[in-house]
Amino acid sequence: MKTLKIVSASALLFLSMSAFAEPHLDEAIKHATAAVEHGKAGHASVLVEHATPALEHTMAGALVAKGVAKSHTDNAVTDLEEAVKHGNMGHAEIATTYAETALEHLKAANK
Repeated sequence: MKTLKIVSASALLFLSMSAFAEPHLDEAIKHATAAVEHGKAGHASVLVEHATPALEHTMAGALVAKGVAKSHTDNAVTDLEEAVKHGNMGHAEIATTYAETALEHLKAANK
């Protein structure tokens, strides 16, 4: 009986850990989507304003992600860092490309 309780508690903990990632990834997707929209309009500085919180939420989600989702969140972090870097340099087109790729990874990680 004691073993069953431990296994059940472990399973519940594991399931709750993966549930923490979803709110962060949902927020990251919202901000990344806005970053892409503003980047396509040529607004590099506004792209950065949205890519930065997208990056922060993605990093938080990556802390608890596992397996394929972890790979996608790690790739999204790299792409968002590049989007912010290029956005700060005023390279809206390049930054948008990175933000779009990050958004694809975020959506794949959030399945």
